[in-house]
Order: sequence, then C-alpha cells, then structure tokens
Amino acid sequence: MTTPRDPSATRRDFLTGTALRRQVEQAGSEVADALLEAPPGDSIPRAGPTVRLETRAMACSFSIVMNPGPPRQVMTASDALDMIHALEAQMTVYRPESELVQLNRRAALEDVQVEPALFQLLLLAREISRETGGAFDPTSGPLIALWRTCRSQGRIPTGDEIAAARESTGMSHVLFDELRQTIRFDRPGVELNLGAIGKGHAVDRAAAFLVQEGVEDWLFHGGYSSVLVRGGHGGYDGWPVGLRNPLLPHERLATILLKDQSLSTSGSNVQFFRHGGKRYGHIVDPRTGWPAEQLLSVTVIAPTAAVADALSTAFFVGGVENSLRYCDNHLEVGAVFVRPPRRGRTLEVLLCGIPEEVLFFEGTVEAEVYRRA
Repeated sequence: MTTPRDPSATRRDFLTGTALRRQVEQAGSEVADALLEAPPGDSIPRAGPTVRLETRAMACSFSIVMNPGPPRQVMTASDALDMIHALEAQMTVYRPESELVQLNRRAALEDVQVEPALFQLLLLAREISRETGGAFDPTSGPLIALWRTCRSQGRIPTGDEIAAARESTGMSHVLFDELRQTIRFDRPGVELNLGAIGKGHAVDRAAAFLVQEGVEDWLFHGGYSSVLVRGGHGGYDGWPVGLRNPLLPHERLATILLKDQSLSTSGSNVQFFRHGGKRYGHIVDPRTGWPAEQLLSVTVIAPTAAVADALSTAFFVGGVENSLRYCDNHLEVGAVFVRPPRRGRTLEVLLCGIPEEVLFFEGTVEAEVYRRA
C-alpha cells in the first residue's frame, strides 16, 4: 500500500461566508485535511466538482460539501450551518451567558437542570471517559490552563502545581441524576469543558437535520479535524478524505475513502513549545498532568462525529495498547496510529479496523495491521 506522492496535485481554498444562501460550484477542495483533484492516471481517489457552504464558529471553520444538485439542498445546508452557532452559544466556556458556563458556576452549590441534548452529550462524555480509563476527561480544564499559563511564562509547571490542578479534575467529581436530568459537582473548582467533543457533537446535530430533510450525499466537517460523511462522491462508494503527514503538515500521509462514518484526528505536531531542550505538546494527559508524547497522531473512524472526536483525543493520550483494548470491545471503531520514526526509518503506521482497500498511502510508510481478537 505504498504510492508515491504526486506534487502536481492542486488544492483550492474554501468559499467563505456565513450561512450562504446561494449555490456555488467549484472543482477540488480541502476537506478534513484534503479533498483532492485527480491528476490523469492517478489511482488514488480524488474529489471532483462540489458545492460548498461555510461558516465560522468555535474558533474554526465548519463546512458542508455536496455534489452539485438542486438549489434546495443549498438552502437546507445553510439552515444546518445556522444551527452550529446556537450550539456554540450553549457549549462555549468563553461566554458568561452560555449554559455550560452557568452549569460550571452553580453545580458545586446545587443540582443544575441541563437541557436534554446537552445532558446526553455529557453522559456520553462520562461513558467514554470511563471506558478509556480517564484518557478522555472533559474536566481537565485546570490542567490545560496551567500549562497554557506556564507556556506564556516560559517555564513548565511544578509538581505541586500539577497536583493542585489534578485535585479538581476527574469525571468522578461530576454527579448525574438521570431521572431528573440534573448535574452537581462534589467539590468547588470542578469545570466541564467540551473542547474535545463539542465540535463533533455540533456536526452530528446539524448533520441529522440534513438527513431529516433528505439531503443524501455530503461531507460535513468542523475545523478539518472532525468529519462526518454520508453517501458517495464522484462515482466513488464514499468520499475521499486526506490525512496529513504529522511531521510534514503541508503534505499528505494518506487518502481514506469514507462512507457513512465519521473521522477525527488528534496530534500535537503544530501546537507545542520547547523548554530546556525538550518538546512539550498541547494535549495533556489528565491521568498524569503532563503532555502526552507516545504518538505523532491518531485518526479515529467511528459512527458519529462526537465519538470520533473524543476517541481521537483519548487514543492520543492513552497510547496504542490502551486504545487497541478499546477497539477490541468496539468493533465499529477503527484507528490509524502514527508512531515517531526510529533512527534511519520511515514513519511507522499501525492500522486497526481500517479495511486496506479504502486506505491509500501517498508516500513511503511502514504499515502494520493489527488483527483484532
């Protein structure tokens, strides 16, 4: 499964604009990490003509990419994108009036009623946190804030600072009453932050509207890293989605043909800092309080964008062995693990639950396939 990269492949920018209500057609695109045109004779799936709409929310771009079709699908996609802003207003921790901020303010003092869809998302977050041994933890905000502060100060946290931040982290501090749909924290200082699952949830909610309205073939992404697709494109049984090379972000590692699934990628190749000659990534392991460093990147394939979003973080933090145990118990989940190359060797990739016929490498890699029990 080794294919030389074609440097002549072109890439097109996204059309910008909030909730556009007109049909726009263009050839090529950059979706997930890349949706690419097909050079003559290229056997790797590439994108053809598309219709796309984009809006900006949650500090990133959300786009719906469709096959050219009737104007009605553009209007429907515009309405779906409008939903993203309402979801951001509910889940953000940067607006004092958001429901999540109000929950964080009050839940250490009293039981707080939570809107049903948000309550279900928090239940899902708790389940994934438990099943990944805490590698995914939406209460790890104090640790992230500590590392952000120390980075701005040009230092790393002390052991005492990390220990203090960890005292208020852990989903065990979040108490759910499923009958009344209320949440309470068992101590002050606990905070919920949905940064590692919220984009996926927003994509799922807006995509459900597309399905409800009968739009059949599309690719929906949030921030390029959270992707959900339905149907096919350009005669393919699915949509071609590019995966970046974690060491060379402007180059592609592979193209995956995705159908009726979601994809999410996590890595720290872009956001990191150095101190004392050591490189520290931005994804913190809530179990230790230190940045995760076992992998270069992880791409997860799952039925929903929220699950893929959370698991890509959990797998990056938890490492290969813990992640493979999760996959053994969840056959609907697949993953592409990219390990750091050993001296004198190429990138090492481990595949789990990804059919080889839908994955096309675009450079020289050493790919190993994990066979589930």
